Amino acid sequence: MLLNNNLLVCLLFGLIIGWQLVLSILFYQISKYQKKLSKGVGVKDLKTVLEKILKDYGEHSQKISEIIKSVKALEQDGTYHVQKIGLVRFNPYGDTGGNQSFCLAVLDNNDSGFIISSLHGRETTRLYAKPIKKGKAQNFELSAEEKEAIKNAKKIK
Repeated sequence: MLLNNNLLVCLLFGLIIGWQLVLSILFYQISKYQKKLSKGVGVKDLKTVLEKILKDYGEHSQKISEIIKSVKALEQDGTYHVQKIGLVRFNPYGDTGGNQSFCLAVLDNNDSGFIISSLHGRETTRLYAKPIKKGKAQNFELSAEEKEAIKNAKKIK
């Protein structure tokens, strides 16, 4: 019995020493990391650094909000810029050679803009321009080629 008690005490003592060794190693690593973080910084300086970080965070948050507003405004403005172009070449007259005539649709993101049509004949070339609003002509009839040019422009995303 005495031998078992001595063995139990030795085993318990070994576990305590092992546990202390593990805790000492962990404490050393944490202490080493803390010293690395605060190298050259005193207690008063560390407080100043943390206050500056918090102040900078507030300023950066405000600047980020302003940038987000600017980007949204640019995205909204960009919908009114030319974004879609459709071109159709065709031969309106049977007596001329080649597809020299064309319809060019120039649209923004809202499918508004204009269409230019050029009719090329032997003697003359005629140009026509028509306003387009939301994919439809305003107060003008569209030819099949003009409708096709608008359709081609709408395919562009």
